[in-house]
Amino acid sequence: MTEKFICLLIFIISVAGLSSCAKNSYSTNSTTANGSTYNSEFGNTSNTAYNSSNAMTNSASNAGESASDDNDFMKEAAVGGMAEVEMGKLAATKATSADVKKFGQMMVDDHTKANNDLKALAAKKGVTLPTDLDSSHKATMDDLREQAAADFDKEYVEEMVDDHEEDVAKFEDEAKNATDPDVRAFAQKTLPVLQKHLDAIKSIQAKMK
Repeated sequence: MTEKFICLLIFIISVAGLSSCAKNSYSTNSTTANGSTYNSEFGNTSNTAYNSSNAMTNSASNAGESASDDNDFMKEAAVGGMAEVEMGKLAATKATSADVKKFGQMMVDDHTKANNDLKALAAKKGVTLPTDLDSSHKATMDDLREQAAADFDKEYVEEMVDDHEEDVAKFEDEAKNATDPDVRAFAQKTLPVLQKHLDAIKSIQAKMK
C-alpha cells in the first residue's frame, strides 16, 4: 500500500512538472486589457524593427540637414564674395592710401576668381546662388559711398577686417565639417586666400594707427 502511494505521488509530481513547463513555454504570451493575446517575443522583434527604422529615418534627416547646411554656406559665400568685389572696386577708385587702393584691387581679382569657382560648383550641385547683394551688404555699400575721402579709408579697412575675420571662421568650419567633399574642397582651397587678405588688411590697419 505504501509502495503504491509513493508511485502515485511520483506520478502526480511528474504531471505537475510537465504542466509547469508547458505554462512557462507560453509565458511570453500576455493578455491585454481588451482580452487579446500579445506575444512578447514578437513585440521585441517589432520594437527592434521600429528602432532600426527610426535610426534610418534620423540618419536620412541628418544627411538632409547637412546638405542644406552646405547649400546655405555656398549661398552666403556667393553674397559675401560679390560684396567684396563691389567694395574692392569702390576702394580702388575712392581710397586715398595707395595701400588701400592696392588691397581693393586684390579683392576684385581674388574674389572674382573665387566667385567663378563657386558658380561652377553650385551649377554642378544644382544650387541656385543669389545674383544680388542682400540688404545688409547694400547698406554697407551705401555707407561707404557716402564717406568723405578723408574718412573712407578708415571705414573701408575696418569693414574688411570684420568681414574677413568672419569669413575665415566660416570657411575654417566648412573646410573641416562640410558633408559634400566638393564643397569641403572649395572651402579648403579658398581659406588660405581669405587668410592672406585678413593678414594684409590687419597690416594696413596697424600702419594707419
